[in-house]
Amino acid sequence: MKTYRTLLLTTVVMTFALIVLGAYVRLSDAGLGCPDWPGCYGHPTVIHASEHISAALAANPDGPVSFAKAWKEMIHRYFAGIVGLCIVAIAVLAWRHRRERGASPVLATILIGVLILQALFGKWTVTMLLKPAIVTGHLIGGLTVLTLLVWLYARARGASGRPARPGLRTFAAIAFVVLAAQISLGGWVSTNYAALACTDLPTCHGEWVPQMDVRNGFHIVRELGQSADGETLTMDALTAIHWMHRLGAIIAALVIGALAFALRAAHHRTLGNALLAVLVAQVSLGVANVWLSLPLPLAAAHNGGAAALVILMVLINYRVRANAQY
Repeated sequence: MKTYRTLLLTTVVMTFALIVLGAYVRLSDAGLGCPDWPGCYGHPTVIHASEHISAALAANPDGPVSFAKAWKEMIHRYFAGIVGLCIVAIAVLAWRHRRERGASPVLATILIGVLILQALFGKWTVTMLLKPAIVTGHLIGGLTVLTLLVWLYARARGASGRPARPGLRTFAAIAFVVLAAQISLGGWVSTNYAALACTDLPTCHGEWVPQMDVRNGFHIVRELGQSADGETLTMDALTAIHWMHRLGAIIAALVIGALAFALRAAHHRTLGNALLAVLVAQVSLGVANVWLSLPLPLAAAHNGGAAALVILMVLINYRVRANAQY
């Protein structure tokens, strides 16, 4: 079981890094650096695809394909492949130790199913030309993989202490749902390139409630940069996406912050303090991204903050259900 726990922890760390790397690839406009999948112009490396990339650059020097973007995209794919192999190994070890407490072979097998779906989202992200719904789904899929890995690791380590009161368990579950909704909104902002639709704070275009086009902004099945009718997505639609994320951030900060203080009061001080610290850092990164016009390192760090909150919230939800049977 020691090897199993070590592999789980290693894979959690790698998955966190992969999520941040994926954000970096997306935010640096490298998502179509290789316009096919899983290789690059049918080749396993950028070096082998150099002739095709050179031709694409000659045809469109300002297009989505370049050697730098291709390398970013392929490194992300290589890293994802390594994480995938680790997850398969986790499932194998979970079944090998299935009679031991905390092995969770069924959940580890479910994780493989989620991994396959996530790989398909990665493929569709490229082949469907960065459709917002697909790219957002890919982000949510990555965080779902992270969630399951952290839960598996928590179970492998075993519960400690007594279960928290039912009210705190319910509150922690609700806070996790609120976090998931806010991350989904954040993904929708990023995949629609709406992060700078409002460049002032705390108002947006100088107003608390600016003019918005919610219908087109949140129409799910559409092409990147287009409305439901196929027209160019307006600034009002982008404003609606951005403003709703801000509203969600306020709600999420209040709920998660309240959970942090509730944990402190319930003698889960370490988890409460950690949650509060990461929450403050994440809100600060969100504000800084607007004020500083979305510098790439801060934008990627904001995605990392979301992943860190997911890790903490999974651990919290597991901890407050200590010794419960699953």
